[in-house]
Amino acid sequence: MDGLQRGSVAIVGVAESDLGAVAQDMSPVDLMAQGIHRALADCGLGLRDVDGLICATAQSRTSGLALAEYLGISPAFVDTTILGGSSFMFHVAHAQAALQLGLCKVAVIAYGSTQRTIGRRHASVREYNPYETPFRPFLPSTAYALAASRHMHQYGTTREQLAAVAVAAREWALLNPVAWEKKPLTIAEVLSSRMISYPFTVRDCCLVTDGGGAVIGCGQAITHANISSMPDLTVTGALPSGRAAYRVAGLGAKDIDVVELYDAFTINTILFLEDLGFCPKGEGGSFVADGRIAPKGSLPVNTNGGGLSYCHPGMYGLFLLIEATRQLRHECGARQVADCETAIAHGNGGVLSSQATVILGTQATV
Repeated sequence: MDGLQRGSVAIVGVAESDLGAVAQDMSPVDLMAQGIHRALADCGLGLRDVDGLICATAQSRTSGLALAEYLGISPAFVDTTILGGSSFMFHVAHAQAALQLGLCKVAVIAYGSTQRTIGRRHASVREYNPYETPFRPFLPSTAYALAASRHMHQYGTTREQLAAVAVAAREWALLNPVAWEKKPLTIAEVLSSRMISYPFTVRDCCLVTDGGGAVIGCGQAITHANISSMPDLTVTGALPSGRAAYRVAGLGAKDIDVVELYDAFTINTILFLEDLGFCPKGEGGSFVADGRIAPKGSLPVNTNGGGLSYCHPGMYGLFLLIEATRQLRHECGARQVADCETAIAHGNGGVLSSQATVILGTQATV
């Protein structure tokens, strides 16, 4: 994405749809449209201004057609690229390119999911994999647990350090009035919770909620589709995607004020902090210990509570962009990071398969 121009476009409106457990019979397209209307209201635009429509959901094969029909618009530019939870960071890069090329003037990125209402199995049907399915893995938990186990074996990462990620996310969520989880969480409670797939208990795993939303350097990388084909279980595509994003933005990890990472499982945060350059490889466990990424720590990470405690409606990536934008606009109330001028939003799709990094800044950093 080196052809993209640094600071050439702006995110002007962001919003969530209803979250948690939504009203009966609401569809993913309902939630997308709700998020779009709220995002347009956030920036003072209307549907008549939208000529670029970008969306993704696992619950519709032709989401672009369905959403355009629902909204009653005929956009000049449509993109329904779907690469799991990182789709929306890819969408940002595609929107930036479309805007620079003059294919559209106002692009909307939208997502919707009703996985909590209809059940995760119905929202995202698993494909048969001859190398994995016969062993009956509980996906995606088992796949991420494999990466976590390897990291523990190779670098001495402990279950307590993994649990520290969940505790930090919960502390941020307690400052977010729309977060799903409302009770404090301790490391002991994470460790003693119901085991899902070793080393993960239920508190190491993301939430299952409904929800949707709508909304600068970009970098992307795809390394595999299935965990059994991942080249190295402890190194993700965040390494090249982060390097590309830093290069385009002309920034480095030391310049980032707020970090929003796709935390489907506690190991994600540790892996991405390492691969994005916030700490050396293998030291992510010790880096997150002692509250360093919690509200009173030195590096604000997942300031809305993350997928572990705020919401996780199937593909969480869009919510990272929403929170990063709100932090940069200083709209986050009790969880606001002081003097925030730069933010990184890093998306993850599949089972650590597709990685996409977006660096956002204010006018002061352009």
